[in-house]
Formats: sequence, structure tokens, C-alpha cells
Amino acid sequence: MFDKSDEVYLKKLNVSSILDLALVLPHSIDSTYISDTLDFNSENVLDISVKSINQSPKVLKILAYAYNIDQNVTLVFFNYRAFHFGIYKPKNRLFIKGKVEQNLSHINVIQPKVINEINKIELRYKRPLQNRVVIKLIKKYITSKNLNFLPQNIMQTILQVHNPLSIKNDKFDSGDIYTFKYIELYNYMQKLSTKKIDFKAITSLNNSCNEFIKSLPFSLTDDQNSALSDIKSDLSKPIASKRVIMGDVGSGKTILILASVVIAYPNRAVLMAPTTILANQIKDEADKLLPSFIKVKLVTNKSKKIDLDNFDFIIGTHALLYRELPKFALVMIDEQHRFGTAQRQLLEYISNIDGKRPHFLQFTATPIPRTLAMIESSFVKFSFLKQTPFKKDIETKMIHPSDFTQLIKHIKSEIYKSNQIIIVYPLVNESDNIDYQSLEQSRDYWESNFKNVYVTHGKDKEKESILDSFKDKGNILLSTTVIEVGISLPRLSTIVIVAAERLGLASLHQLRGRVSRNGLKGYCYLFTRSKNYQRLEEFSLTNDGFEIAELDLKYRDSGDLLSGKEQSGKQFEWIDLALDKDIIYKVKQDLITR
Repeated sequence: MFDKSDEVYLKKLNVSSILDLALVLPHSIDSTYISDTLDFNSENVLDISVKSINQSPKVLKILAYAYNIDQNVTLVFFNYRAFHFGIYKPKNRLFIKGKVEQNLSHINVIQPKVINEINKIELRYKRPLQNRVVIKLIKKYITSKNLNFLPQNIMQTILQVHNPLSIKNDKFDSGDIYTFKYIELYNYMQKLSTKKIDFKAITSLNNSCNEFIKSLPFSLTDDQNSALSDIKSDLSKPIASKRVIMGDVGSGKTILILASVVIAYPNRAVLMAPTTILANQIKDEADKLLPSFIKVKLVTNKSKKIDLDNFDFIIGTHALLYRELPKFALVMIDEQHRFGTAQRQLLEYISNIDGKRPHFLQFTATPIPRTLAMIESSFVKFSFLKQTPFKKDIETKMIHPSDFTQLIKHIKSEIYKSNQIIIVYPLVNESDNIDYQSLEQSRDYWESNFKNVYVTHGKDKEKESILDSFKDKGNILLSTTVIEVGISLPRLSTIVIVAAERLGLASLHQLRGRVSRNGLKGYCYLFTRSKNYQRLEEFSLTNDGFEIAELDLKYRDSGDLLSGKEQSGKQFEWIDLALDKDIIYKVKQDLITR
């Protein structure tokens, strides 16, 4: 599409596609159009003839007749120079451009400049190249021929932005901005679709899981059945699948993992989990629910190196990346956002056989907004689990320092019922930057006033054994957000999140999801000193993870999907993912029907 001779310039502009270049937009318009009406307090072009000069020590005033408006004007120069007298000689006729102001009945033109051409528009591009170079590139490539794949109205608007026939104003109007949003998203989704490379599957996986499903001591939800149908369809195909199963906390993703293992049998399946605790939990479920002929093995950093050829389902942490693994036909990642893109892909590549790949399933309890899913579906397929096997009854409320006595009363009541409490602190040690007690500052109070208090945090090497022990024996766990993912505590009824305003809503929702796992009445207390309550109030009104994801998007810009960095940070210059759902839907439909 681009000539080689222009590549160095395009690289400096960070342009790799026609639509990238189309979005290199002018930041201002320099117009020399002459008009018979004045736009006060703005720059105007006038056709004048000099009449007389009035000089004072600091100001030069030149009386002139303006033909285009048919009246006298005064040109005003501050700190004038000798050359002004040469230019503005009486009877000289000139085109000038300057800011026009009205002073009672007088019209002043402030610090005008002589111009040589009239009725011309020149765009100014604020870029790392000379303006004339950018203009040359725009004229060469931003043409109706090169943009004819866009809808007619979008194409015409962007062409007019770069080639205005007249100057309407120096700001983009709503039609322009709609066009920029459309093009930005179209460009992004086009690039995303090119990242999707289909590989042949190592083998199609067609084993029936019907008997396994019948053997379960519970029935699947409609959402689980729908996602299972998606998985069956994907795994049966000769193309290696890529699917994300996105379900709220407690929506039953583990059963879908186990069902996928059965579908893959007698071919081997591998699962990578982010923590040893989560890997152990899945191993326990596998041992309990999978048919006895499927041999399961857990691999962690502490596992001895053994021959894994005799196992059908290998569960592990990132330690799997450093083991000699036998060939497998299905790879699954649990809590996929906890691993870097490179880690996820490495496990997939390990089982690359003659260019063929294993089927690839990703599971996550951190829902991304529907708008992001709609965009990313150009690259990967999605299944959603909104229902939970147990109805979650969680009461969420904000509390403040004045509510501490009531909180203690509640905690004592829950311990009396043999329920457990987690208190999450923003950091381990004291900090001058945060107006909250740290975990270490607070532990003395809790340990002095309550029995069976456990303490752990992210850097604690014993955290997994502490969490294990707390599960059976503990009343109160003091922790940091290390417990956000992977711990299942059936007796946990209450979570208190200190400095809740410091966390994103997705993290708050993950923490809240630790309680009421089996239908137990749950409580989530958001402890805050902040007076800006709106974000936390909106969070308190819903337990729906997908609604929370939309709220999180509203308050924090999305990350970069294309590079795999999904942290907070502005991704798009024009598109607002929280507000522009209609445009996202339109672009997606246009790409499908193109």
C-alpha cells in the first residue's frame, strides 16, 4: 500500500496502515479566505489600502480602508520596527491577516501580517515531521480509492477533514468526531483480526462427557450447559480452538475444566493455575469427580521430577513451564489474566507438533466489559457464565471509622456462628503516604482481642500453608489482596476491605467473591475515609461481575488489548468504551459484512 520511499517518514509518524495515516489529524487550520463580514476577536483577512500613519513612542496606528467590508479600519502595532513604514506606505494596497476587535464604533486590527495568497486553506499537523511532508503523504494516500472499503459517509467526512473546501471553524464537529471514533475502532479491529492465526489441531477431541455429567451430584446451570456446548464444538474441529470462558466468582468454571478433560480423553490435557492453592483445589475436585480411569497429577515447585507420561490430566502452576512435559492435545489456563501473554503462549507452544497446536481454553473470573469482549472476539471466542449454582446473598456497604464498634459486634456474632472473617489491608507495613493502619500495625489489636487470628501477605513464604490452616481452624484472617484469587472458604461470611477506594472495582469484586461461595449469607464491608463515595456506592448496588466490569471501565480507562496489556491506562484516543457501544456494534457488523 505504501511506497518504500515513504517508509522512513511513516515510521516516524508511527503509521503502519492507511487508517493510521487517516487519523494523523490537523491540529489547526490556517485560512486566507477573504470575507465581506467580520468575525470579531478572531483572525480575519482584509483587502486594504493605506490612508495615513499615526506614530507614538510605543504604538504605531495605521488608518486604512478595507475594500471587502467597505469601511475604515485601524491597524495597531506594538513595539513596531522601521520596516513597518516601508510596508505600510500611504496608497499601498495589501492583503493582511490579524485579530479584529471592535472598540465602540472603531475597528482595530491587532498586529496584522501581510499575506501573499488569498482564498487558500493550509492545514497544520502537529507531528515530528515538517508540515509539508505530512501534507504530501496525506494527499498521496488519503484518497477515495484507498478508503473505498469504508462506509461512504465515513470516507467522505475524513476526506473533507484533510481536504476542506472551506473553513467552517477551527474545531471538529460531532460528525467529524463520530468518524474519528469509527475509523480508530475499525483500524484497531482490523489489526486485531490479523493477529488471529489458525493452526491445525494436534487432533480432534470427541470423547463423550455425558456419563461424567450424569455422575455429578448436582445439575449444571443453563450457562454451564451452553459453555460446554461451545467447548464440545470447538474441540471436535480440526482447527486448534481458542476460547475464553469468562464466569463470575463461583459460577462453576471448574466443572467445565473437568468436562473438557473427559472430552479430551484418551488424549492428555494440561492445566496451568496461578497459585499452588488453586492448583490443589482443582486437583481435589478432579480426584473427587473425574472417572477413576483418568489419572491426575499435580506439579508445583515442590514436586519431585518424575515421568509424567502415565498421567492423563496434569495440573500445575507456572512450574509446568520448567518441566519436561509429555505431548498433550488440550491446554487450559485458569485465571488467565494472572499470567503474562508470553507465559500463556509458551505453554501452548511447548506442545507444537509439526506446526500443529493443542486446543487452547482460558478461564477467568475477572469479567472484562462486554464492549471489550465484542472487540476482542475478532481474535478469540468467548463463553459467558452469569449464573451461579448457589444464589449469592451478599450485602455490601461502606463503613467509616465511626462504624468500628458496630463492625466488631458483627464480627463477634459471625464467629459465634462458626463463620470466618477476612480483613484485607492496603499494605503490610506502615507508610506515611497512606492514612490507614497497615497489617502489621493492626495485628496486635486483633490477636489481643480474638482467638485463632491468622496473618499472611504476598511476600510471606508460608502463605499457602497459613491459608490452608486458616481454612480449618481460623476465625479471622488478616491479609493483603493475596487472597483475591484462588482460595475457597465455605465458612467465610464476611470480608472487610480497608482503604477500599484505593482498589479498582474488579479487584473489589474479586475480594467480595470470596464470601458466600455456597449460598451462606455474606457481608462485604468497604472501610474508607474518602468523601468521594460515588464509585463505591455504585459498586455496592450490584453483585453482577459484568456490570462491575462496565463500572470499572467507566471509572478507569481500558488497557491495551492488542499488546496483551490489560491494565488500567488509556487505550483509545477517540473511542470511549463505556459510552460508544453503538459505534462498536456498527464497526463489528461492518467488518463482518465487508
